[in-house]
Amino acid sequence: MKPGIAKKLAPHVFFIDKKTKTVRIAYPEELFEQGNMPQILSSIAGNIFGMKAVDNLRLQDIDFPSLVIKSFKGPKFGIKGIRKFMSVKNRPFVGTIVKPKVGLNETEHAKVAFDAWTGGCDIVKDDENLTSMTFNNFEDRVIKTLEARDRAQQETGEKKAYMPNVTAETGEMIKRAEFVREHGGRYAMIDIITSGFSGLQSLREADLGLAIHAHRAMYAALSRNPKHGVSMLVIAKIARIVGVDQLHIGTIIGKMHGGAGEVKSIQDAVEKQKISAGSKISSHVLGQDWGDTNTVLAVSSGGLHPGHISKLVELMGSDVVIQLGGGIHGHPDGTFAGAKAARDAINASVSGVSLEEASKQSTELAAAIKKWGVV
Repeated sequence: MKPGIAKKLAPHVFFIDKKTKTVRIAYPEELFEQGNMPQILSSIAGNIFGMKAVDNLRLQDIDFPSLVIKSFKGPKFGIKGIRKFMSVKNRPFVGTIVKPKVGLNETEHAKVAFDAWTGGCDIVKDDENLTSMTFNNFEDRVIKTLEARDRAQQETGEKKAYMPNVTAETGEMIKRAEFVREHGGRYAMIDIITSGFSGLQSLREADLGLAIHAHRAMYAALSRNPKHGVSMLVIAKIARIVGVDQLHIGTIIGKMHGGAGEVKSIQDAVEKQKISAGSKISSHVLGQDWGDTNTVLAVSSGGLHPGHISKLVELMGSDVVIQLGGGIHGHPDGTFAGAKAARDAINASVSGVSLEEASKQSTELAAAIKKWGVV
């Protein structure tokens, strides 16, 4: 070995907590290729997980130096950009997923989206496993649903967004995103774990002028075991560096795994410019200075209904997409009424009015509360 190499490039352990079994390691920047997230992950979270000597190992957090951050494009729009082109200033966004997730043809899909938009939703997105199917072709679905978006905008006087799922082999994914842009779409949705960070980076660096909505399908295979794997916090930081504009982060309440501390630390990581190390929210969190990298709009989704909204606003603030699936489409009076109930709950929550009080002026919200209650 050449003299001095080990001294120059060896990682350094600078913190050990034997009680929590936490170790912090610093790596020299020279070990990493700028702008190459697969190489970075292969270095810090690669073969070490397969070593016989390791029983349990979990990558809890990672702090990136400014040179690495600047080597990626980062979010194109971020929170400010999305609020600007959606003309939504001070409240959470209301979103939904077309349900049922499979089985609807292109016309039926567009009809559900239209009802959701006119009822009060800002955003309608495809589900994570709806791409281009025999019963629902991607291109036909995009054309019909964007036409429904345009009609909904005319009817409501509000900006509306449709997020088609472009997830596919990378070349095909870029073609689908280009198709969305050519037909007047403003968003593309990608399943970032199953597509891989190379796929995500290819979509971002194509720079098509589309906001990127990141779904985290399959993330729990990496993060669910508290003793082993890679945390959602790490995944979220990587997604921000590479350049998503919106990211599913969990709900705190609802059906998805993840408590308040975990979800809030993720929200801080994507929505703040500077993170203090060892915060009150989570003691293992490292410091991170994002410089001028755009923020990412958090998405709260999974088992939510209008009765959750007031609590979610209290816990997560206004910079969030509150996304309800069955909590809109399962309303006793259908999708339009479910969307109106959700929007009325948002308006009440940001105004400091209880949902019970607001339901006296909204029959749709009253019916939702009767079915699901208030959390």
